[in-house]
Amino acid sequence: ARTARAGWSRTPLRARAAIVLAFHDLLLARQDQVLDLIQWETGKARYHAWQEVAQVAAIARHYARRARHYLRDRPVRGMVPGLTKVTQVRVPKGVVGVISPWNYPLYLGAGDVLPALLAGNTVVSKADPQTPLTLLWTRTLMAEAGLPQDVWQIVAGPGAAVGTALVDAADYVCFTGSTTTGRTVAERAARRLVGASLELGGKNALIVRADADLPAAAAGAAAAAFANTGQMCIHIERVYVHERAHDAFRAELVRATEELRLGRDYGYGADIGSLTSAAQLARVRAHVEDAVSRGAEILTGGRARPDIGPYFHEPTVLAGVTPDMTVCDEETFGPVVSLYPYATDREAVDLANRGRYGLSASVWSRDHREAARMAREIRAGSVNINDGAAAAAGSVEAGMGGMGDSGLGRRHGAEGIRKYTETQTLARQRILPLGPPRPGPAATEVFVRRTNGRLSLLRRLGVR
Repeated sequence: ARTARAGWSRTPLRARAAIVLAFHDLLLARQDQVLDLIQWETGKARYHAWQEVAQVAAIARHYARRARHYLRDRPVRGMVPGLTKVTQVRVPKGVVGVISPWNYPLYLGAGDVLPALLAGNTVVSKADPQTPLTLLWTRTLMAEAGLPQDVWQIVAGPGAAVGTALVDAADYVCFTGSTTTGRTVAERAARRLVGASLELGGKNALIVRADADLPAAAAGAAAAAFANTGQMCIHIERVYVHERAHDAFRAELVRATEELRLGRDYGYGADIGSLTSAAQLARVRAHVEDAVSRGAEILTGGRARPDIGPYFHEPTVLAGVTPDMTVCDEETFGPVVSLYPYATDREAVDLANRGRYGLSASVWSRDHREAARMAREIRAGSVNINDGAAAAAGSVEAGMGGMGDSGLGRRHGAEGIRKYTETQTLARQRILPLGPPRPGPAATEVFVRRTNGRLSLLRRLGVR
């Protein structure tokens, strides 16, 4: 990747964009291949696999079309207007290390790579050992689209060995994963003064106001809670419902959850697929069993389903969850959501802000002004109004990331590509120097007096 860096950074942006657009077209044309592969590696439902394809296609198209705008040279005002000409330019970081998780092997594996490549970097990706084939397939497709062989390289293996080596060698690191590992990545990169963007865990809240459309809110909550079998950093794990609407919403949420089809299907016959590993199933079961043992109520679901497959678990809705239960504050990362009543908007916002995470949230209300007011008070990188999670996540021109223990930096939008560059300032002084024309106290005093006069004039003229 280092050898290829110089040649790739000199490749015109329009040529890099043409490769990404060719990849976009190949991805859509051959999506059935990768849909099968994603399902085989992860166990997810086909629709959730297709969402990865759709998201990567949107990212490819957006950055291929908008990279020139995001990365363009920007003239700025110099020290002396008219005499100092200053331009800010963006140069590639160099070799970018991308460490992606198993839950979205295409979207998180390729979605962060495309803007890094368009910005002129070479990339080394660490594929998760549970799902390496999807990313290798994607790299093959990029090669067919015209990407030179050494510009994007992929390694797979345990994080302790491969991930550590990558963080120790890269010029910038993009990491998606747990908060615990993210801290380690950030600390290790910081020792080398290397930048990093981190999208980490979440315990995301959804608020249902008393005036909300309850059937729509329940359907949205079920979709956001159980998408990708709950193995999604932005999925909803906490639902807060105004006490006046609580009982009616509770019935609607149970109904919406029980309508979801759990199964194994390489078509679109199942709404919810399998968890990806025995470890995830064990975590989900432990959270549910701990909650029930301490007095929580299972409104629906709550059981593993080995009759369908080894890692299947029913979509589960809990009530009566209290702070002493693991599921209350710790991320489950599975098909489990907890339901809580609240009395006032202030209480709802405070409950949504409970805990150390701040990745995503949702507010449901017919009063859009009040919903937006509440959204601004929620400490989360994205807040959806009358949608569970997809509206913000699918809007690739808008930044996506977390606050608090949910991470640093953003993917998508301007920051999603500019983070892979350094800002370089080019300044050229014309006609008069920025200093005394010659040594000596007399010339220096004249320069200072005249400059003070110019500064006062600029202030009176309102020049920034």
